[in-house]
Amino acid sequence: MGPEIVIPLGSFATAIVLAVGVPLARAYSRRMDAESKNPRIPTEITSRLERMEQAIDSVAVEVERISEGQRFTTKLLSEARLTPEARQIAPTGTSARDRST
Repeated sequence: MGPEIVIPLGSFATAIVLAVGVPLARAYSRRMDAESKNPRIPTEITSRLERMEQAIDSVAVEVERISEGQRFTTKLLSEARLTPEARQIAPTGTSARDRST
């Protein structure tokens, strides 16, 4: 094979490699880029996150119950201060004799 045959064959081979290789390289780089944007989370981490979410939800429900109880207690205490019957109750530790003088 002389140089007059090798050079055209080499240029055709280069053109074919570029025509096939460049789109393959671009597709591979796009795939790598897409995987880096959306990483896969292992199943054990996913299940652990679900359990944590359920625990946080149950804690939130309990905190809401506590706050409702505190609001109710505060309402009862504020209403007890406003009623006249609460003012008539004698403080503990005083006798009838102390109240009459």
